[in-house]
Amino acid sequence: MDSKTTIKELKEKMKVFSEERDWTQFHGAKDLAIAISIEAGELLEHFRFKSEKEIELMFNNSKKKEDICNEIADILTYLVRLAQKYNIDLSDEFNKKIEISKKKYPIEKFKGSNKKYNEI
Repeated sequence: MDSKTTIKELKEKMKVFSEERDWTQFHGAKDLAIAISIEAGELLEHFRFKSEKEIELMFNNSKKKEDICNEIADILTYLVRLAQKYNIDLSDEFNKKIEISKKKYPIEKFKGSNKKYNEI
C-alpha cells in the first residue's frame, strides 16, 4: 500500500475522519504532539526489556506484529493529522531533514558509528 497511497491521500482521509466526528476542536498542535508521544511510548512498551533476538521473534509472530503495527499506525495517524491541520508538507520536510543529516553525519566520519555528531 505504501507505493499506492500518497501522503496527500492520508491527510485527506484524516481530515474527513476527524471532521465527521467533530474532533477538530481537540486537535491542536499541543494535543496532537502529546498523542504522538503517548503512542510512541506504547510502541516502546513492546520492546522494553527485550533482546534483539526476542524482537525478531515478535515480528515473526503475526499477533505481536499486528499489535506493533497498530501502535505505528497510531503514531502515523496523529503525525499526519498534525501535518494536515498546519499545512506541513511531510515529504518536503523529510527531504530537507535528510539533507541536514547528511551534512551533520558525513559518510567518511560516521559510517558504522552510532555516535552523535558532536561526539566525533
